[in-house]
Formats: sequence, structure tokens, C-alpha cells
Amino acid sequence: MANPPIRPTARRGTGQLRIIGGEWRSRRFDFPDAEGLRPTPDRVRETLFNWVAPYIVGARALDPFTGSGALYLEALSRGASMALALDVNASAIASLRKHLDTLNCGQGQLMQADALRYLENQSPTPFDLVFLDPPFNKQLLLPACELLEGKGWLAERAWIYTESEAAPSSLGLPANWRLHREKKAGSVHYALWERSC
Repeated sequence: MANPPIRPTARRGTGQLRIIGGEWRSRRFDFPDAEGLRPTPDRVRETLFNWVAPYIVGARALDPFTGSGALYLEALSRGASMALALDVNASAIASLRKHLDTLNCGQGQLMQADALRYLENQSPTPFDLVFLDPPFNKQLLLPACELLEGKGWLAERAWIYTESEAAPSSLGLPANWRLHREKKAGSVHYALWERSC
């Protein structure tokens, strides 16, 4: 009896993201499949960037849990003067590096790093716009917010975007952050906060 055919080993898949607006509108990029990686959906991204449209051009942006890089690339496409992305996943950072090369973008900086350690230990430079979309159920959001506020990572009138599994009003974020806008998509709460002095 003949042996059954050997099935090829499935290789790790990739996802795809589309840049919604700005200079690179409609460009599509692959990103590596990784545990806990859930790119911000197009509809949510569109809402977010409508919210921050008056503040994005010339802004310095920080994406400490970049994952697929969807928010990071969108910010650069829409005119951020500089953006820094952090992620612990080497494949995610390598993939984003290729995308920046393809786009011939010199304003993007990338670092393979644990976000909380980076925010705790590096010398801060103030950012105007921060995207906080950490993996859920790992208690990363509040510590990141406290480090951003306490260590001097935020410009005087910074805007901070959060995605969370809990309602924004229950997050216990710094007292000088004012909830500007909020929405819910499925089980995900997303919100924009304005920092005041």
C-alpha cells in the first residue's frame, strides 16, 4: 500500500494592511502573523485620523506597541514630521523597516524594544501624538500612560489615543488627561485624550 502524500508544513501567515489617507493612500503592506497582534481596523483608523486631522501635520508621533505598524504608517503618510515605533517582535520591526525603505521614508524611526522598559529607562523627548494600542489582557495600558506622563514623554498639549477592552472612564488614566472623543467597535473601546498642564 502506498504511503499517503506528505503535506507541506504550513508556514506562518501574514496579514495585510491598507493605508487609508495621505501621501501613501491605498498602498497595501503585509505584516507578520504574531500572537496578540490585532491591527486597528480601517473604520476605526479612519475615525481616529479624522479626530486628529488638525494636529497631525508636523507632529512628533510615538507608537510604543506598534505591531503591524498600521497607526505608525498612517501618521507618517498624513504628515507627521517624525514617528518612533517600538515593538518586542523582531519580525514586526523588520517588516516595518522594509516598508519604510519601499516608501523611501526618512522620518520613521524603529526600535525593537519592550515599551515599558524603554519609557522607563530612555531619555525622553516630548511627543505631540501617542498611539497606545497594547496587547489586551496584559495590563500594559495604565503603566504605559503613567510612564508617558511621569517621565516627560508628552508635549504640553499632547494627544493620546487608546484602545482598550474596558470603557475609557474606567481606565484610571492621569488626572490631567481630558477625554476628548470615544467610540466602541465590537468589544474594543477607543478614545482620544487631550493632555493639559
